[in-house]
Amino acid sequence: MFKGKKVIIFDLDGTLIDSVGMWNDTDEELIRKITNSNIQVKNIQSLRDSVLAKAKNANIYLEYCDFLRKKYKTSLTAEEIHKLRYNIAREYMKNITYKPMADVVLHKLKAKGFIIAMATTTGRRNIEEYMNSNENMNSKVDMNKIFSVIFTKDDVENKKPDPEVYNKIMDLFNVKPFQCLIFEDSLVGVQSAKNAGIAVATIYDRYSDNEREDINKLTDYYFNDFGEVNDCINTEFN
Repeated sequence: MFKGKKVIIFDLDGTLIDSVGMWNDTDEELIRKITNSNIQVKNIQSLRDSVLAKAKNANIYLEYCDFLRKKYKTSLTAEEIHKLRYNIAREYMKNITYKPMADVVLHKLKAKGFIIAMATTTGRRNIEEYMNSNENMNSKVDMNKIFSVIFTKDDVENKKPDPEVYNKIMDLFNVKPFQCLIFEDSLVGVQSAKNAGIAVATIYDRYSDNEREDINKLTDYYFNDFGEVNDCINTEFN
């Protein structure tokens, strides 16, 4: 899997960190606050993903907040909802952890001489929040040392499944698709990798179970967890 590769690229949410559920909790709390009720929200993840997939604005999450404004007929502006959402999320973000063995894999691949990059649809300020406020994550991985580059949604015009973010990484390090390997967890991430012509390894995330069949059709490699990735590294390099 790693033969001939120079650059290993990781998605963040759902791949390296167990955070998708956090955003579901954030949005459920957000909706309760903007409606001032104990409304029960069904399929919030599917709703959010659907809106984000169709979003046209540069700030796709602001567009999502505007969708919530209209759907729940609140007097708050999209900007106010967006700010409230971030403030809610900040408390959850302090407790996010790396998936088991993810930090071990990152350190091991870095030590093997690979260029390690991150390509995420989360925002730059979320990355900074993890770096500044999440002691658990920082005790395991120094992002500034492990990742040669971190590209967020703020660094591209077109979000996944568009391959722009992966094309930027290849241009930056002057490599071809066959010299790269991507780790993703969701269908949109896998599609983005395939659109860039790069081999993709899928890390299981329970929040992508509704996409599992389509993911399995597209992915080149499939892992239940990073323990299996670590075993693969040991087998290939020992």
